[in-house]
Amino acid sequence: MEAILVDTSVWINFFKNIPAPSNDFLDSNFTSVIITTCPVILQEIFQGIAIDADEKALKPYFENLVRLTDDPYIIAFEAAGLYRSLRKRGITIRKPNDCLIAAYAIRNDIELLHNDRDFTNIAAFSDLKTVAI
Repeated sequence: MEAILVDTSVWINFFKNIPAPSNDFLDSNFTSVIITTCPVILQEIFQGIAIDADEKALKPYFENLVRLTDDPYIIAFEAAGLYRSLRKRGITIRKPNDCLIAAYAIRNDIELLHNDRDFTNIAAFSDLKTVAI
């Protein structure tokens, strides 16, 4: 079974029921792919929760996803290198956390499902693979 990393941008739309092709992909493929997560995505999701009851409802869901457990120092160096290589090409990534997320996907050789144009730029000039939807 294929594994994918699902970005924060997708989860936000998914849990708010905002129509998006990524939501359709998740709905259609929930049982046919392994959904993974990483620390950065968890932090972004949970720091944005305003209501404690929502945190309690979501936490068990994310605890059951496959966790990418790469060495955070290696990932940080790889993300920094990715950010610098893109900047040299005239591309500035708006959120450096996106380079961390991309580094997890690249290191684990899995596709990233996203709704964020920065990942499109990262994929154009790196080994990042994205889910085609």
